[in-house]
Amino acid sequence: SFIFGHTNGPIEGLNNQTKVIKRNAFGFRRYDRLRLKVLLHHQLKEHTSRVG
Repeated sequence: SFIFGHTNGPIEGLNNQTKVIKRNAFGFRRYDRLRLKVLLHHQLKEHTSRVG
């Protein structure tokens, strides 16, 4: 990160949010519903966090 100026902070943030969703969705019986919830959350976050 010192040479290139890049960090893995944004990816770690996504991983943390996914783990929080996974903990909150403990009662889900179907994996595809959990997967869709995670994808929807990250997709909406990507569109709303852009600064033009």
